[in-house]
Amino acid sequence: MIVIVGYIVVIGSVVGGFTWAGGNVLNLWHPSEVVSIGGAMLGAAIIMSPGKVLKDTITGLIGTFKAAPFSKACYEQLFQVMYLLFKMARQEGVLVLESHVSDPHSSPIFSKFPLIHHNHHAIEFICGAISPLIDGSVTPDRIGPMLEEEIHVMEEEHHGPISTVTKAADGLPGFGIVAAVLGIVITMGHIDGPVEEIGHMVGAALVGTFLGILASYGFLAPMAVKMEFNGHEEMMFFRTVATMIQGFANDLSPKVAIEMARRKLGSGIRPTREYVEELLKKAESGG
Repeated sequence: MIVIVGYIVVIGSVVGGFTWAGGNVLNLWHPSEVVSIGGAMLGAAIIMSPGKVLKDTITGLIGTFKAAPFSKACYEQLFQVMYLLFKMARQEGVLVLESHVSDPHSSPIFSKFPLIHHNHHAIEFICGAISPLIDGSVTPDRIGPMLEEEIHVMEEEHHGPISTVTKAADGLPGFGIVAAVLGIVITMGHIDGPVEEIGHMVGAALVGTFLGILASYGFLAPMAVKMEFNGHEEMMFFRTVATMIQGFANDLSPKVAIEMARRKLGSGIRPTREYVEELLKKAESGG
């Protein structure tokens, strides 16, 4: 929603200033310029991006319009679900987690916390991190580096879509100039026409440059930055999970493992220690 608000501000400021100065908004409407610039940008993106990166780019762009999945409420539910899992394993042995990890969608623990239960990537990462501890295929001292390596791979995959959008934004002013040059070429073919017609065609050509620059700096480049921030938030979430599981693997108490993870969160989403205590008590009591 905030992205849409930003776009409205951009459009409102540009169009408002233009009309205030006496301009006619209809003079900015040239669909042919949009087709030339947008089509060239899309073609360049297809050329520069492998199939998976192109798919991830589309997903990332759509994600900029959605609410952040890793909100403060999501972390609160994460702490609760991990606490219940750790507490159960500490009391009954780590093998008791096998049924929850092998089929998390049927797990009575995961199902209590919808923000975690309905997040496919979160569930997959949590279960994938706990499974080696259950079957004993990874020693406690190796689980941390293993999870960090997995997170590093995810970070690398985030760079691809961001790079594609950034490069596309960098190319938009150039495509705007291409559209303007094409407009001038058309104008030169009507050089013997009325002055009003020539002026209209030159104005249409200049709109191409205007649209390329505006689309780059007002729309696509900010989306690339938004995608980057979304990626940082996602990696912070997974590193929080990794910290808790590392603490659990090192035989720390559930509360201490969660406290370690809480201290690594940014101030915007980090709950107080007292509030986390309340959350854990609530989870333990079945609330």
